[in-house]
Amino acid sequence: MLMPVDQSPVRKTSEMRLKPRRQILAWLALAAMLAVWPASGAVQDEYILRCSPTAITGVVSRHAMTLIRPLDDPAYGIYLVRGPAGAPLAQYLSEVSADPAVAAVEPNADVVVPETPPGLQLNQSTASILDALANPTVISFFGTPVLSSYVNQPAAVLVRVANTQRFFATGAGIVAVIDTGVDPNQPVLKASLVPGFDFTRNLPGIPSEFTDLSQSTASILDQSTASILDQNTIVVLNQSTASILNQSTASILDTTQVPQAFGHGTMVAGIIHLVAPTAQIMPLKAFKADGTSNLFDILRAIYFAVDHGAKVINMSFSMVNSSPELVRAINYANGHGLICVSSAGNTGKETLVFPAGYRNVIGVASTNNLDMRSTFSNFGHSLTFMTAPGEGIITTYPGNHYAAAWGTSFSTPFVSGTAALLVQTQLTITPGLAFGVLAHAKPLSSDLGWGRLDVYLALWEEVNPRPVGAPAP
Repeated sequence: MLMPVDQSPVRKTSEMRLKPRRQILAWLALAAMLAVWPASGAVQDEYILRCSPTAITGVVSRHAMTLIRPLDDPAYGIYLVRGPAGAPLAQYLSEVSADPAVAAVEPNADVVVPETPPGLQLNQSTASILDALANPTVISFFGTPVLSSYVNQPAAVLVRVANTQRFFATGAGIVAVIDTGVDPNQPVLKASLVPGFDFTRNLPGIPSEFTDLSQSTASILDQSTASILDQNTIVVLNQSTASILNQSTASILDTTQVPQAFGHGTMVAGIIHLVAPTAQIMPLKAFKADGTSNLFDILRAIYFAVDHGAKVINMSFSMVNSSPELVRAINYANGHGLICVSSAGNTGKETLVFPAGYRNVIGVASTNNLDMRSTFSNFGHSLTFMTAPGEGIITTYPGNHYAAAWGTSFSTPFVSGTAALLVQTQLTITPGLAFGVLAHAKPLSSDLGWGRLDVYLALWEEVNPRPVGAPAP
């Protein structure tokens, strides 16, 4: 269910601080967390079935199923099927499970992106962040002109990104990003992107977020020739992302035509690139720009990442119920040496969500730049492996644009990017070794796992392990 959020305090703070000559407004769009929640329990009459490829025809026939499609490699024996319309769920699952040819069956979860919870209060002022976006200076970052406020933002300084890149690593390997796609022509990201797949359209290549927009809206936002030094306007949508547009774009953009999760994948990819600029990013589009997806497409994305050479999987989403097939997919990735990272969720509770709650996934909570847990972030001993900054994170946005974002979705790519740094220093690093290295973090409260990510300390520990009792660098 989408929940209303009172934004008026944020707007007032911003308006008092912003300079009239720049005519700054605030664009606050959904980005706190791309979270997967069952809308009605399951996609209507759809099931994920596991059986031998030689048995699928008989199983489908015996249970009045329609075969929709296999997983992309049929050898896995995982299929999406449609059962009889209106069949009682529990009874039908029991009947199919009793078939000796069926290894497993479960509903295909229907998933959507929720709004942030009512009463959410961001515990970091947006004013200084919006000022930084509105008064840009450009520097070179690994050969690409970027905003200084992107590279030198407080969160990057806090986790010591620049010193790590200077002394240890800049990233290697492929980071798969299961999300809404990416802007293939975003100037900061373009050179780092490698072909992935659009599971929402069954198309190979680099999946574009713009395909989910109307042609007129896409053409307005996709102004890659616009100068990031132009006069700019920020337009308000909702609570968790502040994006800066040039004035000509903002003046003609109908914000009601921008879906609520549009840009999420580009923002996540931008944070990975900030931490590991020489790593490659493989966008896997399992979510539409309205924030909807389904369990089968997420499974397809995980297996695709493994089979196409990824070393890290970033999953900035969560679901409230565990799935046996999701467990198998994560185990498959882990068994092939992939480091899996997922967001802890955004309801501000001590709770368990998935895949972050699995023991072989690094669940990431959000803290602010004062190392306090973000009020919106989930936490708990069983959920959180560690935290990373997740408030006011400045990152890339579709078109030649930037955004500031809040949420565990944006804490997660800090850790995924760090994992790509570890891959560079040790190409054969295993998930277990990566967990051990990343555990060298700044200690916080016990319900926040290892503590807050310290990129420099993690890389130092991998390259120069400390004797017992020696002080941290």
